[in-house]
Amino acid sequence: MATERLLKPIQESYNKMEAIYEDNANNRPDSLLFHKPNNSDWLFVSERAPGRRWEQRMESMTEKKINSGRGFVHYWTAGPSPEKASSREAQAVFFLPGLTANHHLFDFQTAHFASRFRVLVWDAPAHGKSRPYSCFSYSILAEELRAILAAEGIGHVVLIGQSAGGFVAQSFAAKYPDMVTGMLLIGTCPYGPAYYSGSDLFWLKQTKWMFRLFPDRILRHSMARMCGASDAGRKNMLQMLADYDKKELCRLMYLGLAGFIPEIRDTRLSCPVWLLVGARDRTGKVRKYNDLWHQREGYPLFLIKNAAHNANVDQPEEVNQIIEGFLEGCMAGDLPLFV
Repeated sequence: MATERLLKPIQESYNKMEAIYEDNANNRPDSLLFHKPNNSDWLFVSERAPGRRWEQRMESMTEKKINSGRGFVHYWTAGPSPEKASSREAQAVFFLPGLTANHHLFDFQTAHFASRFRVLVWDAPAHGKSRPYSCFSYSILAEELRAILAAEGIGHVVLIGQSAGGFVAQSFAAKYPDMVTGMLLIGTCPYGPAYYSGSDLFWLKQTKWMFRLFPDRILRHSMARMCGASDAGRKNMLQMLADYDKKELCRLMYLGLAGFIPEIRDTRLSCPVWLLVGARDRTGKVRKYNDLWHQREGYPLFLIKNAAHNANVDQPEEVNQIIEGFLEGCMAGDLPLFV
C-alpha cells in the first residue's frame, strides 16, 4: 500500500502527458507503457512510433553574462519575470547542456516552455560563447550557476541537465540542496563511487591523448553519430562542435571527462529526481549506469525509443511531455522523494 501511495503521483503525471498529446494535433504516442516489476523498480518505457515533430515557435530569449574573474559566462533567459510569476519558484527552470554542447542543445525545450515558465539556459564555462575560461571544474561551475541565480533573483530552481550538465546539477544540489526543487537528468551518470570500476576511471584519464588519434573530420562525425539517432540530432551536434578547432575540442573533452573523477562521491539528493535516457544511447556505459542508478535509488527511469545520447533533440516532443509532467509534479509538491 505504501508503494502504491507513492506511485500514484507519478502515474497521474504520466496520464497528464497522454492527455496533452491528445490536445496537440493528434500527435499522441501509440502507447506509453508503465512497468512496475517489483516494489522498487519503477520504469517507464516509451513506445511512441516515429512521427512528425511539433511545430516549434521560437521564443525570444534575452542574452546576458556574468564575470567571476575566470571568464565571462553567457546565459539566456525567457518567460515571466519574478514579479509576474506565481509564488511557486519551481517555475524557474535551468537547462544545463552537456560536454562540448552549447545552449542550442535545448532549443526545442526553451521554445516550448518559455511561455509558461521562467526558462534559463547557458553556454557552460569553457563552452560556446563562454570562452576563454580558466579553472574548469564541476564544483566551480556550480558556483557560476549559483551566481547567475543570484543575479536573477531566483531562490529555488528545477535543474534539467543533459550528460555533463547533469554533473553540474549534482554538484549544485550537493552544495545548495535547499535551492533545488527537482532534477531531471538526461543521459547523465551518478556521482556515487560504487558505480565505477578501476578500469572505468583509468580510461577516463586516457582521454587526454585518445581523442587526438582521430582525424578531425572523423572525430566530429563519430561524436555526432554517437549523440544523435536522427538526422536533426546529428546536425545539431555538428553545428555545436563547429565552435572549436580540434585542439580545443580534445582539451575540452579531457577536462570534462577526467574532471568528473574528483567529483565522484556519495551524494544524497534531497529533491525529486527523474532519469531519462535514449534507448539507443551507446555513449560509454551511460545506459548501464542509469539502470543501476534506477535500481539502487529507485528514481523513475524513462527510456526513449529512437533516441541516442541527445534524446531531447532526437525526440523533443516526447521528452517535453516528460519534462511537463515533472514540472507539474514539482509545482504541486506531490512527487515522491527517494532519500
